[in-house]
Amino acid sequence: MRVVFAGTPAAALPSLRAFLESDRHEVLAVVTRPDAPAGRGRHLQRSPVGALADEHGLEVLTPRKASDPEFLDRLRDLAPDCCPVVAYGALLPQKALDIPKHGWINLHFSVLPAWRGAAPVQAAVRNGDEITGASTFRIVRELDAGPVYGVLTEPVRPHDTAGDLLDRLSEAGARLLLSTVDGIEDGTLQPVEQAGDGVSYAPKVTPDDARVDFSAPAMAVDRLIRAMTPDPGAWAEFRGERVKLGPVSLVDGFRLEPGELRVERRRVLAGTASQPVRLGEVQAQGKKRMPATDWARGVRVEPGERLT
Repeated sequence: MRVVFAGTPAAALPSLRAFLESDRHEVLAVVTRPDAPAGRGRHLQRSPVGALADEHGLEVLTPRKASDPEFLDRLRDLAPDCCPVVAYGALLPQKALDIPKHGWINLHFSVLPAWRGAAPVQAAVRNGDEITGASTFRIVRELDAGPVYGVLTEPVRPHDTAGDLLDRLSEAGARLLLSTVDGIEDGTLQPVEQAGDGVSYAPKVTPDDARVDFSAPAMAVDRLIRAMTPDPGAWAEFRGERVKLGPVSLVDGFRLEPGELRVERRRVLAGTASQPVRLGEVQAQGKKRMPATDWARGVRVEPGERLT
């Protein structure tokens, strides 16, 4: 089929590569979010999907809104049979949805109807799900509610960060998305409407969502930090300044007050509502990430000081 691929972040790259390497489908162009400021210099930077498309000499469409008339006209000129989508990051109006014969087929990183929305992987980790997965479905106007073509499942491992889990799902999901489009092309695959029950939502994660609440039980602290790793990064305050926190491990045997720090020779502990957690890496403002023991020695943590 003639396809226009839509996606933006690195998680979409395995799927784009799968279509570029396929003998059955022709990638006509790529749709991605506009170049955005990045890095310390805040220079405009191409999205990962846009950069890969540039490497392959593909046309890159970067509409500010998918309803822009110029974009819609160009999409009609390209006349794709299908538009595979992975984390494009913008709403698609009905005028765009109507252009490809076989619609826009989205790879979503959850087992729908669970965790519809922008942050399904973070939600699965934070919620303590034991199993998650990915689904391919036809995009409709209602958020992530379209009929489903295919599903895969993936265990959430005890120490998975959202980044770890997303890496696995993006690779396995690329194969699912490609096989879905294959099945649509040869007529062997028909979508099934989503169940009306079991619907849950995972809205976009903000930096405020990533603040660690040490008055929660240790398991909740652990899950939150892993869910926010690597993006946007879990954080707390120490002496009134924000510090980012890497994944922690749970410690048995004694109690500390919520947020209370205990510095030992080879580890730094922080109290929670239940057992303490052992801090992993810590990143103070303007500093590089470092082991918690190095951070604690550098700031000279005093007895009774806390993360809040």
